[in-house]
Amino acid sequence: MPKNDDTREAILRRLRRVEGQVRGIIRMVEDGKDCEDVLTQVAAARSAMDRVGIQIISHRMKECLKENPPESFEEAVSQAIDIFRRFSSNLGPVPPD
Repeated sequence: MPKNDDTREAILRRLRRVEGQVRGIIRMVEDGKDCEDVLTQVAAARSAMDRVGIQIISHRMKECLKENPPESFEEAVSQAIDIFRRFSSNLGPVPPD
């Protein structure tokens, strides 16, 4: 995870916002709100989590590879693609190379 305090705090802010969204969804379900309204909020929370993941991937690609450079450019690209594919497999199919 990021050693940079600004990056870490930005990620934590996003996660806390998602946590609040999930609490709101729980209240909506408890209160018997309309399914469409609940699903809209679920989609928003999921999208917010995806943005957190993208921020973490961006950090990994920028900072972590700087700190621990691979042997070659090709290896760096391969590592970056592998990280992206592992994350994006949760988002749906990723087209092959």
